[in-house]
Amino acid sequence: MNIPRMIIAGTHSGCGKTTIASGIMGALVKNGYAVQPYKVGPDFIDPSHHTRICGRVSRNLDPFMMGEEGCLATFSRASAGADIAVIEGVMGLYDGVDGTDLASTAQVARILRAPVILVADAKGMSRSIHALIRGFADYDPAITIAGVIINHVGSERHRQMIEPELYRPAFGWIPKNDQIAMKSRHLGLVMAHESGSHPEIGSFIGEHCNLDAIVDTARNTPDIPVQESSVTEETARVRIGIARDNAFCFYYQDNLDSLRQNGAELIFFSPMNDPLPRVDAIYLGGGYPELCLPQLASSPCTREIRKAADEGMPIFAECGGLMYMTREVRGESTYQMTGILPAITEMTSRIQALGYVRGTVTGARSFLSSGLPLAGHEFHYSRVIPDNDAQFVISLSRGKGVVDGKDGMAASNAIGSYMHAYFTRKFSCNFVDAALAYSKI
Repeated sequence: MNIPRMIIAGTHSGCGKTTIASGIMGALVKNGYAVQPYKVGPDFIDPSHHTRICGRVSRNLDPFMMGEEGCLATFSRASAGADIAVIEGVMGLYDGVDGTDLASTAQVARILRAPVILVADAKGMSRSIHALIRGFADYDPAITIAGVIINHVGSERHRQMIEPELYRPAFGWIPKNDQIAMKSRHLGLVMAHESGSHPEIGSFIGEHCNLDAIVDTARNTPDIPVQESSVTEETARVRIGIARDNAFCFYYQDNLDSLRQNGAELIFFSPMNDPLPRVDAIYLGGGYPELCLPQLASSPCTREIRKAADEGMPIFAECGGLMYMTREVRGESTYQMTGILPAITEMTSRIQALGYVRGTVTGARSFLSSGLPLAGHEFHYSRVIPDNDAQFVISLSRGKGVVDGKDGMAASNAIGSYMHAYFTRKFSCNFVDAALAYSKI
């Protein structure tokens, strides 16, 4: 296949690539293009902004969790019907796991044979930026840096000091503008559904970029070796409730697709505002339950989920969902949660874990097959303190988990994990099969 595509990469985190990538997406949409957005890495927040801007669900491309073939398959499937694909990178272009190339933006560029547009922050320098750009362009001959976007240009004089010696064509000169900065908090940017759309970003970035040159670059791409997927969506056999609101909003779209493909009808509901719908299993994603504790504590749905768990309903909960599954969350005040898992949660002011995770399902105390390999990511400011007799069904070879490399706290037919897992087909089949077994009780 050959879809026009480009990667917006940065020299480092904080150089402005999220604002610029979002702005390019918005400018292209405004000019009538059907834009398919992507995000390199395990991010949940940036894709929410991409989705709102483009009107197409943004997908994660992460070789650590998905493998190279998984990245190609997702790219192929999600790009169908789009005019152009815009992929936002992660961290600096060459930054991968543990100082390697794995899961870097550069690795994804090679997998997709995609040209890179490099965002370089000119704040505090002029001629020195040429050394920076030349170093990035020459570091890996397999990476094509087609052009650069110079961010935080202080003035027309600043631009004139830089422009004559550029090592790559400049596709944009972005003046400093605090008005288009996206709001942040402890896990990153504020989610799109909370901050609203930013139409001014697309207008501003489009005004200061050469969109024709950017589109021409995206079109000048080689074919990539992607076979059409043989995966078809099964007829729904079960109903799985997906918690989605301000408290629970971190989901990989591929996970939801995988559940559908393997026989689940997805029923979205808000544990804060809705009664528990008629479902055969529940998936509680991560998010910001710590910002919604009074509502969660007082919601009838919290007690209904506990009752469903006591009756044996399969539940899989990740990070924020794990917190909700414990007895209580302690912060400035203490709030009662579902109490499904034998533990309490404490909010902290410092990051407790951040990074990729690998693990294996152990034992036969859960609906997940023993020996099932898992890969994902953890990032949280909370600490779950389990009771002494708590049971765990995931053993980590990489990552912290709940405690000492143990994750997947289990009780009844429920599992709570700090890992945001990427669902393999076998994982989804296990989950759907458990829901089907419960539906027949």
